[in-house]
Amino acid sequence: MDAIASTDAVLILGVGNTLLTDEGFGMRAVAYLKERYSWPANVDLQEGGTQGLMLMPALQECSVLIVLDVVLGGGEPGSVYLLENEDLRKSLSFRDSMHQTDLVDTLATCELVGCRPKTVVFGFEPFDFRTMHPEISPQAEALLPKFCRKVVEELARHGLRAEARA
Repeated sequence: MDAIASTDAVLILGVGNTLLTDEGFGMRAVAYLKERYSWPANVDLQEGGTQGLMLMPALQECSVLIVLDVVLGGGEPGSVYLLENEDLRKSLSFRDSMHQTDLVDTLATCELVGCRPKTVVFGFEPFDFRTMHPEISPQAEALLPKFCRKVVEELARHGLRAEARA
């Protein structure tokens, strides 16, 4: 991941399907980060769900995109990944999606119109992403604060600092 400047328009986007247990982990993570941290003015945090091409306006406005999502990386459930470039397709939202388009297709469309942001995925290996249930698994819920701390720490190493709220 490259350095993030205070002039970069940064979008931290939680994605996933909140009806399929841990597939909603990215959405829960961005909500946690919004609630528990104060972010610089150049950072926007959004829940992107499964919107596909409907995310284009938000993607066109940012120069750096940080995606929070579940990832099938082959590790143990609860593993955390940092994905860039060709590894993006390990993210469930970057695979052939059952929704309109996947995020790689949406980013490719952004590139066609001249505005593809630098993209990084913070991924979480799910415990259960197939069961129809509107809450993440208890195991994923327990690891949510640790995942979010890792995101905040990694972003700080690259120049983007958030402050924990009291």
